[in-house]
Amino acid sequence: MAQFRKKPVVIEAFQMTKEARQDNKDWPQWLNQAWSKDVNSEGAVWSSQFPESDGTDELIIGTLEGNHFINFDDWVIQGIKGELYPCKPDIFELTYEAV
Repeated sequence: MAQFRKKPVVIEAFQMTKEARQDNKDWPQWLNQAWSKDVNSEGAVWSSQFPESDGTDELIIGTLEGNHFINFDDWVIQGIKGELYPCKPDIFELTYEAV
């Protein structure tokens, strides 16, 4: 069995808190762009209660592997090819550090 280590790459990430969900004024541009995409499309982010959202529900992100929930306090990561995916806080802490 061979072992491998991830190459050091810099990603952008945003932690989706309840407060950030209610008011997207602090969202990065790439996340706002994903919010503007068509629901159920790859790279889109939308409300789990779409179209009946009151701004307090969690979000869904469309990925190559299908749709994934973004739970509160999850990180939304923009990968090296611009792809978006959610990451649990404990995994994020073990995997990433600020640059």
